[in-house]
Amino acid sequence: MVGVVVMNRLRLMRPPSTITSSLLLRNCHPCSTFPSPHLCGKRARRFSATTLCCSKSDGLLESSNISGGSSIVGDLLDYLNESWTQFHATAEAKRLLIAAGFHLLNENDEWDIKPGGRYFFTRNMSCLIAFAIGEKYNVGNGFHVIAAHTDSPCLKLKPKSASSKSGYLMVNVQTYGGGLWHTWFDRDLSVAGRVIVRTTDGSFMHKLVKVKRPLLRIPTLAIHLDRTVNKDGFKPNLETQLLPLLATNLEETSIESKGESPESTKASHHPLLMQVLSDELNCSIDDIMSIELNICDTQPSCLGGGNNEFIFSGRLDNLASSYCALRALVDSCELPGDLSSEQAIRMVALFDNEEVGSNSIQGAGAPTMFQAMRRIIDCLVHEYVGEGAFERAIRQSFLVSADMAHGVHPNFIDKHEELHRPEMQKGLVIKHNANQRYATSGVTAFLFKEVAKMHNLPTQEFVVRNDMGCGSTIGPILASGVGIRTVDCGISQLSMHSVREICGKEDVDIAYKHFKGFYQTFSSIDMKLKVDY
Repeated sequence: MVGVVVMNRLRLMRPPSTITSSLLLRNCHPCSTFPSPHLCGKRARRFSATTLCCSKSDGLLESSNISGGSSIVGDLLDYLNESWTQFHATAEAKRLLIAAGFHLLNENDEWDIKPGGRYFFTRNMSCLIAFAIGEKYNVGNGFHVIAAHTDSPCLKLKPKSASSKSGYLMVNVQTYGGGLWHTWFDRDLSVAGRVIVRTTDGSFMHKLVKVKRPLLRIPTLAIHLDRTVNKDGFKPNLETQLLPLLATNLEETSIESKGESPESTKASHHPLLMQVLSDELNCSIDDIMSIELNICDTQPSCLGGGNNEFIFSGRLDNLASSYCALRALVDSCELPGDLSSEQAIRMVALFDNEEVGSNSIQGAGAPTMFQAMRRIIDCLVHEYVGEGAFERAIRQSFLVSADMAHGVHPNFIDKHEELHRPEMQKGLVIKHNANQRYATSGVTAFLFKEVAKMHNLPTQEFVVRNDMGCGSTIGPILASGVGIRTVDCGISQLSMHSVREICGKEDVDIAYKHFKGFYQTFSSIDMKLKVDY
């Protein structure tokens, strides 16, 4: 076990491009799952083995050209391919942090933390807070935080999902978030999420499950039966026409007729689906007490485009930001001396339920992050007898709200304001909105751009047109929670909220370097600015 941990630490410290691209190019072989000219690479990964679709051309994961250094794109693809749900994304983040030497805390226990230490905890296994304390930290110094979210628009199983229509077994689903639901039709789908399982001693355990094979499909209606669809548009009824097909009904006997309680888990879901889950979990169907499952696209995340310059994947919004933030935190304090001169506390906060408003125990609307900040300060005050330690720390803190940005669409240029059209491969997009849909101010934008300038990184600006509605993020929620300075930013992408999204490979590395630079240099930049004096 010790050998495994040491090996993970060594692999984490190796340049990611060394780990990924050499293995890809060495192990690629023709794959019948994907049409030519694609290849499928079987790779030895830090995470559990997954399949990556890649091009025949060389230079798949070469070092970034932006400000030097190695690319993290290969590791991001690993993370995306493992993280089908918010639960899996949090579990993979946990695995990454433990491999990097972070210590797991429990919110129910007393904390024993010290300057120079690295720690994290999870909530609901869908929210995670990680932090590293500078060795020069003094009471009242601030937190430097990057916040993102782990959830994405998707379909979720209803509590009673079993349905039958015209000889088919169907699965009842509910829509989660503002998805482009027409993109879910004719995709190879499956299920993933978490299950509560009864153990042999009578206790109950939370387990993650992911059925990797195509299990479900939502078929579209043939053009011959809907002749006007191309003219009038495809407008499916989300209650009656968005049900995935599971199997043909081979005279299946209903659960109720076998004497099962109508309220039991088995009575609520198809026996065939329950059997699939029990096979994946290696447990009895009777021991599955509760399920919380998402419908997921089975196609792997991959590189694409003529020069492999794009990332094609589901859930880029917002797992791309989450991973860049995690890696930036880990890599900014992986060496013994990285925290020796740091006076602040570096933090990552990953929340669930952003896509539906953040109002949950694991969402940004809950006081999770601020409660953690107060506990950290309480642990570090020791003999301090002054006033307002927490409040002074918040005044000196800075939050980067990282969420994907709307890149200009080449076929719909008029949807963007003329002077604010974010492009791919041009750096992080700083989001502005006078009506506070984003929390960016002139001061916070300036400070964040100063970080980019110090590290020779590009940035872009975004403002929505006055005649269009503006989305929002967790930025304003957190900024107004206790009054923390905040900037909203994101990686430019297309197909936002589609089952399959796209962003630029180069932008991922720029975001990682920008976030890492933020952790390493923000203290020195912030002390030069005087506002309230």
